[in-house]
Amino acid sequence: MKITDLIIDPKSLGSKLWLVEVSPAYEYQNNRRTDTVLGFRYTVALPDKGLDKINVRIDGDKLMDAPDGYVEVRFDGLEVFVYWSQGQPQVGAKATGIHLANPKT
Repeated sequence: MKITDLIIDPKSLGSKLWLVEVSPAYEYQNNRRTDTVLGFRYTVALPDKGLDKINVRIDGDKLMDAPDGYVEVRFDGLEVFVYWSQGQPQVGAKATGIHLANPKT
């Protein structure tokens, strides 16, 4: 079994996810970034994990702007996985949607 075949339980990120930054996710061809935006990376801080951060990629249009500070969010279809970059294992994540965890009514 390869390490990249493992599926990581998203609950292992903790009970709260704080959105702190939003940036474009570009297409890469031959290990070079193109000008094509495939989606967006939503950087979340993990308060249950000492404020470590993870990027969650969502393909398509921008669904949420970066907050002034942070906001608590939840993701639809969140998947956490391991991938290799420059010979080192990295943790990545992707989802299908993002929402405020406690929207103001």
